[in-house]
Amino acid sequence: MVLNKNIRKTLAALLMVCIIPAACCFSMAAFGSDSDSTEASSQNMDDVRISYLGPEGTYTEEAAQSFFSAGTLQPKETVPEALADLTDGDADYAVIPQENTLGGAVTDYVDALIAETGVYVVGEVVLPINQTLMGLPDASIEDIQTVCSHAHGLKQSAEWRKEHLPDAVTEEMASTAAAASYVAESGDKTIAAIAAPGTAKLYGLSVLAENVQITDANKTRFYVLSSSRPEEEGQTNAVLVASCEANRLDDIIVEIHDTGVELVTIHDRPEGSQLGTYNYIIEVENESGMSGELIEKLENIPEIHFLGSFNVILK
Repeated sequence: MVLNKNIRKTLAALLMVCIIPAACCFSMAAFGSDSDSTEASSQNMDDVRISYLGPEGTYTEEAAQSFFSAGTLQPKETVPEALADLTDGDADYAVIPQENTLGGAVTDYVDALIAETGVYVVGEVVLPINQTLMGLPDASIEDIQTVCSHAHGLKQSAEWRKEHLPDAVTEEMASTAAAASYVAESGDKTIAAIAAPGTAKLYGLSVLAENVQITDANKTRFYVLSSSRPEEEGQTNAVLVASCEANRLDDIIVEIHDTGVELVTIHDRPEGSQLGTYNYIIEVENESGMSGELIEKLENIPEIHFLGSFNVILK
């Protein structure tokens, strides 16, 4: 197989798993244009139920609020619980983290999404992540001996903690907000949480240090999920899952490229049946829109499973 220069460059980027994060946010307009309303955009938003990774105060809650103008937010302890609400009919949508600039793919959540059938990506939110160190009202940085947060919060703050809290141990929590709640309930001023700035007020904590993440370019990508497949055409982005052996990936990427779309992200996860076989979650974009014919071409590629499509709305 002879590859032209552009395709070789695309393959090199893929194999290095280069990420081109979208520096923007998305809204309910991502479901369709003004002239082509969908079931989601025409639904009474006050009645919409949105399950998300809680508790209150998580970045996922902020992402849900950014996407939905109204509706009932339903915080859940885990991503599988949020997805179960969706598949059981107890929620109309679910919002889950998918990828972080510094921490990479949130692998457990990607695995949970891939494992579900009848769940589609219908939107995406990219939020700037500003991590804050917070503790009890009478605590100071000098008191802190333990820092708790989500695994990604701990990773994002590693350099700051090395400089300012070199002797503090870490404790991983289910979410950044769960860490803040834990600190508030502990009554122990030697314990601090790393979480979203607004979480401190929510849980009655004091901010001990702001912007403890490695870089101000830190962002997290969140997927908005539905149990209904997007029906309209004209979406700019699509998400695919390719289940195959690693030596098949280059051919699949060439076939995807030949349909006329461009790569946005790719992540690999073990498929679980044998060594060397993976589930690759691939996001692609086409500025001219994902026509029905284009989506059909993508779905006709062996090993490809269509996971959803959506528009990108810059704010």
